[in-house]
Amino acid sequence: KSANPQWREQFDFHYFSDRKDMLDIEVWRKDNKKHEELLGTCQVDITALPTKQTNCLELPLEKHPGSLLMLIAVAPCTGVSISDLCVCPLADPSERQQISQRYCIKNSFRDIKDIGFLQVKVLKAVDLLAADFAGKSDPFCVLELGNDSLQTHTVYKNLNPEWNKVFTFPIKDIHDVLEVTVFDEDGDKPPDFLGKVAIPLLSV
Repeated sequence: KSANPQWREQFDFHYFSDRKDMLDIEVWRKDNKKHEELLGTCQVDITALPTKQTNCLELPLEKHPGSLLMLIAVAPCTGVSISDLCVCPLADPSERQQISQRYCIKNSFRDIKDIGFLQVKVLKAVDLLAADFAGKSDPFCVLELGNDSLQTHTVYKNLNPEWNKVFTFPIKDIHDVLEVTVFDEDGDKPPDFLGKVAIPLLSV
């Protein structure tokens, strides 16, 4: 019930050099659980923004009245990675030793914000739901931790996909929950939901 909403939410997106350079933003209005209406869209060219500083942007919505006020900071990505199973970052014994020393008791208060990190190996899925008429799916897997999100590539026409990827997240809150969701890629349409599992960090 507001024409001037304030969200004050912060989201972290991991921008890799091989991805597209545009940040797409959509504003939606929700009447009830079933009815939604698009109020406008806008784009931000990430490559045009100065790095290592907070950029205050007022973005007019395309073909609709109104604008968005946003703070966007582009900073070097630390502690986040996607790698193949054969080059797993923790597989090197010397690196494991460095990490053990970094998080030992005597170094606990050296950097309060550096709680630790989570490494997840996404191997495969089995017996997924068939999402298309041919009895197949085009599955990909999304991992979310707090406001961090990473995803696998899509394996086409397969109900038993193998991704064999290793994902590394920095942990910002030990009470966060790792959410792993499998979707079916559906061209230009929103992806179809195939399943989800939630794992509290404290249970690991």
